[in-house]
Amino acid sequence: MALTPMKQLATLQRGRFLTLSPTLGPVVCGSRVNFMGEYRRPGQPRDNTPPWKKIQFSFAKGVQGIRKHFGLLKDEAFKHMAGPQGQPLKEYVLEQTQVLWEFRGPESLSQWIVSSDREIGGQSEAYLKLGRNNTTCLLYGTLCSTPPRDGETRYSGYCTLRSKQPLLSFDRKQHHDWSRFNTLFLRIRGDGRPWMVNIGTETYFYHQSDDMYNYFLYTRGGPYWQDVKIPFSKFFLSSRGRIQDDQHPLWLDKVNTIGFTLGDKADGPFQLEIDFIAVCNDRAHTEEFAYEVYKRNPEV
Repeated sequence: MALTPMKQLATLQRGRFLTLSPTLGPVVCGSRVNFMGEYRRPGQPRDNTPPWKKIQFSFAKGVQGIRKHFGLLKDEAFKHMAGPQGQPLKEYVLEQTQVLWEFRGPESLSQWIVSSDREIGGQSEAYLKLGRNNTTCLLYGTLCSTPPRDGETRYSGYCTLRSKQPLLSFDRKQHHDWSRFNTLFLRIRGDGRPWMVNIGTETYFYHQSDDMYNYFLYTRGGPYWQDVKIPFSKFFLSSRGRIQDDQHPLWLDKVNTIGFTLGDKADGPFQLEIDFIAVCNDRAHTEEFAYEVYKRNPEV
C-alpha cells in the first residue's frame, strides 16, 4: 500500500535533516549565505578557515591583557570622579575650544591609520611621519588613478588618513562627545589639492556601518598655515561614496572616527601637514542643518 506524502514525512524524520520525496521539494539548504562581510580583492581565493582555528591561545598574553584592561578601568574611575570627561565641572561648562589631536611626538602617530588603493591592487602610496621639529603631522605620498588589472575593478586612486576607534577597558567603544560644540577647527598646510573630511558616527544597524558624514577641505598651497573652520551643519551623509537622498544631521555625541581622503584623480605627489584638530563653539553660527530633511510619511 502506497504511503501519502505526509506519512512519508513522518516516517523519515531521523536525525537533524529530513529526507523528503522529490514531490515535496527541498526544505534544508546546506550552503552558507553571507549577506555582508569584509572586502575580498577580486581574484583572491576565499578564506574558508573556521573561526575557532584562527584563535591563538597564550597564557602570557592573557595576563598582560588583564593588567592592561584593569589599568584602563582604574583610569576611567579616576576620570569619572574628577568630573565630566575627566575635567572639572567649571572648566567643562565654560570651555569654548577643545583640542582633540595634536602631534607632539612619535606616540601621537600611533592613533592614526594610513591606507590607500594599494590594498585593492592599486599603485598609490601614502605615508605618515612627524613634520619639522616633531610638532606636526605630515601625510605624503603619490596618487595613481590607474586601476588594477584584475578585470573587475574599474576605478582606483585614493589615499586616506583615519583616526583609530578609541577603546575603554575590556575593548568597549569610547565615543567622542562633541554636542557642546558646533564647528570643526583645523590648522593645516597643503599643496593646493582638495580633500574630503570624513566623520564616522555610531550606528544602530550593521548595514549602516559604511555610513559617513563628509565635507570638502580646500587647501591653498604655499608655505603659510591655513586655519579652517567647518560647521558640523555642513556635513552631509554618504554611504560607500554615494550621497544619500535621505539626509540627517550629524550625531555629535556618538562620534567614532575622523579622517581625510584624497581622490581628485590628479596623479602625482601630494602632502598634507596638520598642526592640530579641534572643535569649537562658534556663537555666530546658528544653523542646525544645511540640507533639506524630507518627511517620509507626511501628515495629510
